[in-house]
Amino acid sequence: MKKNFVEELRWRGMIHDMMPGTEEQLAKEMTTAYVGIDPTADSLHIGHLVGVMIMKHFQASGHKPIILVGGATGMIGDPSGKSLERNLLDEKTLRHNQEAIRRQLSHLIDFESDAPNAAEMVNNYDWMKEQSFLSFIRDVGKLITVNYMMAKDSVKKRFNGEGDGMSFTEFTYQLVQGFDYLTLYQTKNCKLQMGGSDQWGNITTGTELIRRKCGGEAFAITCPLIKKSDGTKFGKTESGNIWLDPAYTSPYKFYQFWLNVSDEDAERYIKIFTMLDRDTIDGLIASHREAPHTRILQKRLAEEITCMIHSRQDYEKAVEASAILFGGATTETLRSLDEQTLLQVFEGVPMFTVSKKEIESGIPFSTLTVEKATIFASKGELRRLVQGGGISLNKEKVPDSETTITGNHLIADKYLLIQKGKKNYYLIKSE
Repeated sequence: MKKNFVEELRWRGMIHDMMPGTEEQLAKEMTTAYVGIDPTADSLHIGHLVGVMIMKHFQASGHKPIILVGGATGMIGDPSGKSLERNLLDEKTLRHNQEAIRRQLSHLIDFESDAPNAAEMVNNYDWMKEQSFLSFIRDVGKLITVNYMMAKDSVKKRFNGEGDGMSFTEFTYQLVQGFDYLTLYQTKNCKLQMGGSDQWGNITTGTELIRRKCGGEAFAITCPLIKKSDGTKFGKTESGNIWLDPAYTSPYKFYQFWLNVSDEDAERYIKIFTMLDRDTIDGLIASHREAPHTRILQKRLAEEITCMIHSRQDYEKAVEASAILFGGATTETLRSLDEQTLLQVFEGVPMFTVSKKEIESGIPFSTLTVEKATIFASKGELRRLVQGGGISLNKEKVPDSETTITGNHLIADKYLLIQKGKKNYYLIKSE
């Protein structure tokens, strides 16, 4: 029994606008739909995940998804929701980004099987590069009036003093996106376009083009733009985007992002960003409300999404890394961390640099931590703390303040972790 796509999105809070007749079209036959992705980087970030999750549900409901990489539109820049023009990309960069995005998406959506609803990826540069300006304004431009284009919110805002006005290039963006929809309608029998609520104007220009050019009927669904409960932009942190590529955002940092969302956001995000069914989610929310301090919702959200984007193994490593700061971790756990994750776990702790030669030739713990790295004020203070069992090296108690430290103690062949009491950490880096 296939899921009802619209019902599924509705209870998950993922529908903002829907064109009349859309539900009937989906009930009538397997329908092809597309979502556009801007290829401005060679990785998706979590801001793209809403569109990806919609396509996962769409395919699970028996319909066929098309991912349109906006190679041509990426060269222009969509004015929707923006007050400035964006940078334009060359073709070589666009092709590289497209391949990287396809690799990421193939873990989440079925592109490879011989199922009739296997996904496809297309790039609008492939049909736009053959278009001459004259043929475009003759065949497409004449079908849509300037009055119609000016009435769109994305255009009105820019003409009402937001930013530096709007170039002709950006003004024509909705025609170019509309032409994408027309092309996919004609070549792939694509009858539905989906996107964020800021895309409604561009999408409906496409349905209007299809109606006027072909006399055909096409549909639209938009989802709400996701914001955090405090009104700030979802997916942005002080250090920038949360990327899906582990080279840009480590699985540990990715896991931490979801683990640290607010209770209110966790209730919304678990519906939007996981494939868990309604009964499971309702049960998790009820359990969480009874004991919010256990953060059951955030833990399950972080687990589901880290496993989906990375792997179960990456998730387990991230959980272990998280436990290091809160006790329970061992030297083995510490040694299993890669350098990037180690530095992220201990981001912001005081760090000292000591000559690697001195460590490798053997150095007393007291000399290292009092003279070379000024972690302790004096050897007397250090002795008292060691005798009281309050000092650890790499998560193991230091038995004697004169213990010899050698290169064998180094983590990742570079670091020593000193812990004073329960919460005070220091890193020594050998160079």
